Amino acid sequence: MTNDSKLNNNAPTSIIEKKGTGLRTLLLSSIGNRRPNWVNYAFLAAFVILLVVTATMSDVFFTQRNLSNLMRQTVTNGVLSLGMLIVILTGGIDLSVAPIVALTGIMVAGFSNQGMPLSLAILICLGVGAAVGAINGFFIARFKLQPFIVTLATLGAIRGLVYVYSDIPITPTDPSFRAILGSGMVGPFPISALIMLASYPLVWFFLNRTRSGRAIVAIGGNEEAVRLAGINVTWNIFLAYILSGLFAGLAGVILASRLGISQPSVGAGFELNAIAACVIGGAILGGGGGSTFGTLAGVVALGMIDNLLNLFNVQSYYQQILKGVIILVAVLARRKQR
Repeated sequence: MTNDSKLNNNAPTSIIEKKGTGLRTLLLSSIGNRRPNWVNYAFLAAFVILLVVTATMSDVFFTQRNLSNLMRQTVTNGVLSLGMLIVILTGGIDLSVAPIVALTGIMVAGFSNQGMPLSLAILICLGVGAAVGAINGFFIARFKLQPFIVTLATLGAIRGLVYVYSDIPITPTDPSFRAILGSGMVGPFPISALIMLASYPLVWFFLNRTRSGRAIVAIGGNEEAVRLAGINVTWNIFLAYILSGLFAGLAGVILASRLGISQPSVGAGFELNAIAACVIGGAILGGGGGSTFGTLAGVVALGMIDNLLNLFNVQSYYQQILKGVIILVAVLARRKQR
């Protein structure tokens, strides 16, 4: 191929083709994320400083009760950030995750009150989240529309659908609804936190050890190179948004279980938290970089900041200002990495 040298120079992934008896094997591995840089060390140092400041300023933070509460509070953003990371790796964005959280949360509570088995209600809500992601992925992958515009449109549509389903909060009457995911414990760890922590190595395996996962990573680096390599770009982008919707659905179910009530207005600003966690963890907006465990570190850092500000009774709008500044600083710090 005459474009081989050009592709090798421009793509941040290595694409190795082996031709046997008509079978072509493509091995894609990211190389951009494996180079240590000062930005990662700077965020690590900031995280350590945050721990030290927290330990000195608050006697309550490191108590068992507060740490358990912190783990529960970070679950929603931790699950959302995984789906957001997958989408960001393709060079996209998903603004519809917040209304999906509200929709699936209020649906699972409604189904539970109607006598539906909890496991079936959860599966249906996960399917609803994946279906919304599929709608996003279809228009973005098939018609090459801008992810920002498509997910902004579904953000408004799904938020309206939430109020169509119920314009008042729904309180689940099934005691097991909250006992399992909301307040259930395995030793010192909440069940919901264990579900979140188990999701991260699964997504890491998907992104680094499967064909579709590696393709998703490569698409964000150089979509045209991946296309010329014979990989179905449309399908993999479609899959990325399905997974984002699936994780948003899971986050909605867990949040409703933790709060013990489902409100149609819940979820405002959740997409900002997810984007912030991904960017802090090394994800590059526009594609070309990001890692699951870096994202987890971003989730933990934001959770600690929120928890510490809550302990000192800082108003929520100051927290939003701080998160906006964090995103801006993180994007500026990583502007040359792509």
